Amino acid sequence: MGEAKGFLKYSREDYKKAPVEERLKTWKEFTQLPEDKDLEKQGARCMDCGVPFCQWGCPIGNIIPYWNDLVYKGQWKDAIERLHKTNNFPEFTGRVCPAPCENSCTLAVNSPAVTIKNIELAIVERAYEKDFIKAEPPKNRSGFKVAVVGSGPAGLACADQLNKMGHKVTVYEKNEVVGGLLTLGIPNFKLEKEIVERRVSRMREEGVVFKTGVNVGVDMEAQELKKQFDALVLCGGAENPRDVQIPGRDLKGVYFAMEFLTQQTRRILGAKIDAKDAIDAKGKRVVVLGGGDTGSDCVGTSNRQGALWVKQFELLPKPPVERAGDNPWPHWAFILRTSTSHEEGCERDYSILTKKFSGQNGQLKKIHAVRLDWSSKDQSTGRPVMKEIPGSEFEIECDLVFLALGFLGPVKTGLIEKLGLELDNRGNVKADAQKMTSIPGIFTAGDMTRGQSLVVWAIYEGRSAADGVDGYLQSQKMKVNQKG
Repeated sequence: MGEAKGFLKYSREDYKKAPVEERLKTWKEFTQLPEDKDLEKQGARCMDCGVPFCQWGCPIGNIIPYWNDLVYKGQWKDAIERLHKTNNFPEFTGRVCPAPCENSCTLAVNSPAVTIKNIELAIVERAYEKDFIKAEPPKNRSGFKVAVVGSGPAGLACADQLNKMGHKVTVYEKNEVVGGLLTLGIPNFKLEKEIVERRVSRMREEGVVFKTGVNVGVDMEAQELKKQFDALVLCGGAENPRDVQIPGRDLKGVYFAMEFLTQQTRRILGAKIDAKDAIDAKGKRVVVLGGGDTGSDCVGTSNRQGALWVKQFELLPKPPVERAGDNPWPHWAFILRTSTSHEEGCERDYSILTKKFSGQNGQLKKIHAVRLDWSSKDQSTGRPVMKEIPGSEFEIECDLVFLALGFLGPVKTGLIEKLGLELDNRGNVKADAQKMTSIPGIFTAGDMTRGQSLVVWAIYEGRSAADGVDGYLQSQKMKVNQKG
């Protein structure tokens, strides 16, 4: 490494953020990239650790020490070339990835980890500023045509890789914009939509064709696509949200998180929202059910809309501040995490089970809940057992409830059902090691086959599917040549 004792000399410095009162007035991103000299110091903190566990923690296997060292040396062009070898979209992961690499950083054994995620974002943004990222269409075309259904991170990564391999790729997206949940589901203050379009524009220049507003399986039969293309890759995501089957669920004011988040993004993109369908937290008392990233996004969005107050309830116990004894490094740390949205105003509470919603004239007025005890364990599995605490029932007056309870896999009606694809025991589309489904020539990637996961895992899945498709197409070509 460039500076062997950099980790002793320099302390961790995160990106500066705009004050809460300022960022709540805008839907724009609010972090500020440091100057090159400050980033070089952060790159110098990367240790000559021998075994880089950060790479083990990274789903796409980023060669992190290499580009940390290149940043330390100010070699930005080399850094983006090294980064692009494993990650198609560092501008996405550098913003929204929870950075499992940092949890596995060797320095994190007893010190603050290297700012890997921040350095990654700096590399790609400097590359755009310096015009290092240029459209590079493939010099030769294979003659094969591939359709990718779904333009989220898995679909985009798959399309990008296949195009680089020389195949002609068309991406079909059911929504009006490209990007899947990158565009519609992740709030603008975390990932501005111009960032997604910037990369998509590069892909267009390189030859990828995008067709929006086409819901394959509804507007167009998948069998028709199969006739037109040599291979199909299904990247439709896991869009079946987990619901709560309790009294009052049908009251107006109780919504799935994605209904709320996607509507707000469409507002920002200029869509007209009918007043009767509008979900607006201005002046409202908001309760978010679910303690994950989606719930946090609902908190930040509610506060920007002008909510009176926001509470977030989690079914599970409050995580510890530091790693528990059974959660050692270099594994993901199950600890209490405070997002930027939580900083902006939110009361969090844990071990709470919602029992019912109540209201008047079809409108939500109250949420009724009970506190839980997780202290006892199942003797056969060792897992904590959920028990309601007698006498702990309570109710809160509220105007909006957002259900951020995760997803139960892909939507089965339409595309999956019509194709007759085999599912695994979790209800996801079943695929082999090459990402091929039960039907030859049809592949799948991302949350549709993996289940709800991270953007970085979606990119890995998309890249893996592209390799599987390429291998399949080459084998088909060999069969034709042998017959000839």
